Formats: sequence, structure tokens, C-alpha cells
Amino acid sequence: MRELTGGRLLRRSLARHRGRLLGGAVLVCGHQVAEALVPVMIGVIIDRAVGTGDLPALVWWVLALCALFGALTVCWRVGTRHLVVAEQREAHQLRVEVVERVLDPRGHRTGMRAGEVLQVATSDAERSAEVVHGVSLGAAALVALAVSATALLTVDVPLGLTVVVGVPVLVAGLQLLSPLLTRRSTAAQESAGETTALATDLVRGVRALRGIGAQDNAAETYRASSRGTLRASLRAATTNGVYLGITTAASGLFLAVVAGFAGWIALAGRITVGELVAVVGLAQFVAEPVRLLGTAGQLLARARASAARLARVLTAPAVLSPGTRTEVLAAGVALRGVGYRTLDGLDLELGPGETVGVVAYDQRDSDALLELLAGAVPATDHTGRVEVGGVPVGELDLDTVRAAVLVEQHDVALFEGTLRDNLLAGAERPPEAVTAAVAAAAADDILAAHPDGLDRSVTDRGTTLSGGQRQRIGLARALAADPSVLVLYEPTTAVDTVTEERIAEGIARVRAHASTLLVTASPALLAVADRVLVLDGGRVTASGTHADLAQSDPRYRAAVLR
Repeated sequence: MRELTGGRLLRRSLARHRGRLLGGAVLVCGHQVAEALVPVMIGVIIDRAVGTGDLPALVWWVLALCALFGALTVCWRVGTRHLVVAEQREAHQLRVEVVERVLDPRGHRTGMRAGEVLQVATSDAERSAEVVHGVSLGAAALVALAVSATALLTVDVPLGLTVVVGVPVLVAGLQLLSPLLTRRSTAAQESAGETTALATDLVRGVRALRGIGAQDNAAETYRASSRGTLRASLRAATTNGVYLGITTAASGLFLAVVAGFAGWIALAGRITVGELVAVVGLAQFVAEPVRLLGTAGQLLARARASAARLARVLTAPAVLSPGTRTEVLAAGVALRGVGYRTLDGLDLELGPGETVGVVAYDQRDSDALLELLAGAVPATDHTGRVEVGGVPVGELDLDTVRAAVLVEQHDVALFEGTLRDNLLAGAERPPEAVTAAVAAAAADDILAAHPDGLDRSVTDRGTTLSGGQRQRIGLARALAADPSVLVLYEPTTAVDTVTEERIAEGIARVRAHASTLLVTASPALLAVADRVLVLDGGRVTASGTHADLAQSDPRYRAAVLR
């Protein structure tokens, strides 16, 4: 199968809506044909009814003209409806494709930040779908020009040849600006995507920025990025304006030439008054399809630029290449001689039903360990073996890995809905299991403090909750999931000491039957661990219970005791 490019994506968009596109294009072309026939019919009325004083003929011709206007109105309304439906459906399908690609558990290597991907999924999807509109407008404009040229050739061959030769030259000249339009549109879209990504990052970290007093620097960074986006947008808008201006001026000049030539041959007696009116009307009408060609060129240029960005996301290689095995041999995880980032020959084993604490003197070791346990690192990016239930991770299906090992990150992500929605996360769980998880996470007071309890509303990212409340709800969700292996990373940093003790007891109680890895420096959590591993320099340098290590290792004691 050939790689999806921007051009192939646009052709695919046209192909999968070919029914509506064809029907809409035919009707819009019919509208343009009817528009072109209006001045022709007026000329016929002048010659055959007005000039001859034939009243019955005048009545019939006026009725025919009314029917023509009715036909062009119906063609336009029905045709554009088909095209708008096709365009909106294509935009929707493209958005769904981008979201599916972004949510692919294998990950993706687009090189784009979240805000840029959001820009692709919204603005670029809409602009790429405009290819439906652009192609139909271009086809309608060409049909209108063909009908106009035919009519003019019928009236006078030299006059018709002027249009037949002049219009293609005019259109070809206008298309010389198309590559520039595409480049400017691409630059504007990329700049807008970068600014959107920066805004997304700043909104996420606004509290941290305020905490360290960096909000002014952050605002200036965004201001500079926004100014760059403004300049790129203005360049694109200027190019579009120049393009439209040249199109309008060229079509107007062409109209003047055709009308002047028609007037000259009318004075010479080569055409009748009615034919002169028809020629002048057609010459004036020709400006409309030329303008439509210009608009179609703009739409197609923007569509090409956006389609290239869409293709970049849709064809981005996956980060992971998972296996196909769906069963593990036993519970637990093991890292054997693993080297990744700052980790250097790390050996770590978590057995069935065991609770192990990990204290890392370098946070980079913790981050690397969590990435490995989350299954987010391709086998080619690390050395050694990472096993889940005795099976190398690379041999297991991703769903199997994620079902067996749950890594609850320090930065809790809550979504808009209710507390119940966030605790269940779309799964069906027994009410008693949820209640036990909430109690273990010391989050029962959050439910009791609100009359709606589990049905209490939560905003996006849980902004209506305090930091400690968010952290406890996230912990309760992880405990309610009850995976065979649960990895918790500093789950109590936003709570007080008393609550931390309750949480430690709750984790020990509800996780007694399963494997739990606590990556933390909390003495309360480490005290409930069966053993504690100390990471230093990317490998395990000490092992023992929390009490033993605190008594025998001064560095450990300084790192964990408060």
C-alpha cells in the first residue's frame, strides 16, 4: 500500500464522497449553465419579441426566462446542500481519524506537541475538507466558461475565439500564484499550531508558573509566539488579497476588452442589437466564473497545505511494536539488566502479592523506571529485559500489558463529569469495591462534604477540587481498578501527615492480595512496604526494610525522614 501523502489524502476525500460530490457538482454546473443562458435568452427576447413587436412571443419568452431563473435557483440550493454535507462529513471523518491515531495505545512519532495536534484535528481537518468545495467550484466555473464561449462563437467566431483563447491564458496566469498561496497557508497553519501548543502548555502549568513567579516570562514568550503567528497570518492574508485583487482586475479588464470588441462589430452591422446585449451580458457574466476559479484556487491551495499536515499525523510511525501473546504466566514484574536513559544495568523484581518501595536519589531514575513499567518504551530503545508475569513485554499484546500493570502518575488527570465517572473510568465495578477504594485513599470526606456524593460534578482536570482532593481521587481510581500490578508514583505529596498515614494503611489493606510498587520518599508509605530498594546511579545500591535502611544508611535517612 502506498504511503499516504497530502495529495493522496485529498484524492481519497473526493473518492469517498463521490456520490454527493458528483450530484452536487452536476447541479452547481447546471446553475452556472443557467446563469450563462440568462443574457443569451434576454438577447433572443429583444430580437424575436421586442424588436418585432410580437406580444404573445414576448409573454412566452418571459415565462421561459422565469423558468430558467427557477431552475438555476433550485440547482444552486440543492447542489450546494449536497456539497456542504459532503464537506462537513469529510471534515468529521478526518477529525475522527486524527483522534484515533493520537489515541492509538502504541503511541506516535509526529514530532508535534499536543496543541499542534489539536490544531491539525480541528482547523486542518476543516480546511482539507474544503477540497470538495474547491473542486466543485472549479468544475462549475469551467463549464460556465465553456457555455459562454460556445454562445459567443455562435454569435461571432472572432469574438468567441477571443474568449476561448483569453480565458485559459488568464486562468494559467492566475495559477502561477498557487504555490505561493500554499506555502503561505502552510506557514500560517504551522505557526498557529505552535502557538496553540504553547498556550496549552501554559494553561496546564499556570499554577506552577505562578508558584515560581515565572508568569511574566511565560506571558512574554506567548506574546512573542502570538506575534509570529500574526505575522504569518497577515502574510497569508496579504497573498490571498493580492490574488483576489489580481483576479478581479484581470476579469474586469477582460470584460472591457470583450464588450468593446462586441460594440465595434455591432456598429459594423455584423451582429444585431439583441446579440450585442447577449454578448455584453455574457462578457459581464464571464467575470463570475473567473472569480470562482480564483476562489477554487485559494481553497485548493489551503487544502493542500492542511492535507500535508494531516498526512504527517496519520502516517506517523508507531512508538511501540507490541507482540500478540494475551496471557501471562504469573503476577509481578521484573527488570533484568535494564539500561535506559540514566538506568544502568538495573535489576528489580516485584513478586506476586508483594509491596515494594523504591527510593531514587535522582528523579531521572524514577522517570525512566515509570516509562519502562508503563510499557511506553520500545524494546529497541533499552537494553536488558522487562518482563510482566515472566513474559518479555515485547511479546505481549498491549491490552494485556495495560491490564496487568497500571502506572498511576504523579500528575493526576481528571476529566469533566462526576466523581463516579472519574472513579469508574468507563468500567463496570462493584459498588463495594469503589467504596473500599475511596476509603483506602482517604477520599471519603470528599464525598461526604457534598450533597451529591459520587454524583458531584467535576470540571476538566478537576479544577474545582484542591490539589490534595485531586490526588486522592486519582489514587482511589487506581485502587478501584485492582490491577495485578499497581505502580504508584508519589501519591501523597499533596496531603497532610495524618491523611498520609491513613492512605498508607489503606493501600496495605486493599492491596494485600496483589503486587504494588511504591516509587516514593514518603516514610509512611515506605513503612508498609515488604522491602525497599534504593536507586543510585541508575541501579539498585541497597535493599531492606524501611526501618533497617533508616537506621543503617545516613543518606537514605536524610532522603526520607521528615
